[in-house]
Parts: sequence; C-alpha cells; structure tokens
Amino acid sequence: MSKLLSNIGFKFMCWSFKIFKRKDKILKMLVETNIKPGDIILDFGCGPGNFSIPAAQIVGDKGKVFAVDIHPLSAQFVQKNAQKANVTNVETILTSCKTGINENSVDIILLFDVFHYFKDIKSIFTELHKVLKPNGSLALQIHHVDENKALNSIIETNLFRVQKKKELMVILKKILM
Repeated sequence: MSKLLSNIGFKFMCWSFKIFKRKDKILKMLVETNIKPGDIILDFGCGPGNFSIPAAQIVGDKGKVFAVDIHPLSAQFVQKNAQKANVTNVETILTSCKTGINENSVDIILLFDVFHYFKDIKSIFTELHKVLKPNGSLALQIHHVDENKALNSIIETNLFRVQKKKELMVILKKILM
C-alpha cells in the first residue's frame, strides 16, 4: 500500500466506518462475493475488520480469514472485534504487500475501498495473484478514484480479468500463467 495513516487518522477512519458502513450493507457485500462455509478469505486492507469479522462468521470453524493491513492499530482493532464477536478463525498480518500466505490457498480476496492507497499496483496484484486459488475470485470495490482507470491499471498487469460487474463491486478472476 502507500503511506501510513497517523494513529488519529486511523481511529477517525474506524469511527467513520461505524457510521457509514452499516451491517446490512456489509452483509449484502459479502453475499455478493459468494463466500461460503469453509472458504479461505483474504481481506486486504482490512482496517478495523468490518468485513473480516462477518466473513469469519460466514466461513465458520472450517474456514479462515486473513486480515491484512499496513497499519499497526489494525491488528489491535481486528483482534478486539474478533474477541467481542467470539470469532477465533481470523489471523492478522501486518504488511504493505507480501502476506506470507501459501500460494494458491485463498478462495476469495476482499479488496474494498483501499485501491486509492496503492502506489505499486503491480507488486500488490502480483502478491494477490500468487495467493489466490486458480478458481478463486477477487472482489473489488473502488472509491475515491475513477473505476475505469483503476480497472485498466489492474488489467494491464495481465494477472486478472473482469468476470462480472455486480451491484456493489467488480469480480475479477485470476489469469492462469
């Protein structure tokens, strides 16, 4: 990702998520991704875990969610929110790009409202391509930048193709090498 928000900026972002990211909309978005019990999910740029925790509840004990963010407070927020929700299948990872997740092991990548933070698109999407299963999907929600320009920059990496546009996101598929 790019530059790190200050702690105050991160806390403000978390507070604003509570106001603007209603639970019903979060669940609707997760339903659109086709997450199912047993899936392995990567929530890249997870922030406080607004999607990580509900995704972990959906995938259940046989599934797992990797909650990845660049900000050190993210892991604290995710762990606290997971504990409140009695969720034990979330693993936090602090990184700007490399996740350390095994190749071809993730069913669905959530990339919601973080694209505008990315500086090195090729490196990030190379990592996402590496960890995504051949039949997996990347659910992308773009805000703060032109969607067509963002999609074109992803397509230019020759790593992903647009599968379909849905109401709340775009679903991309991994191009097999």
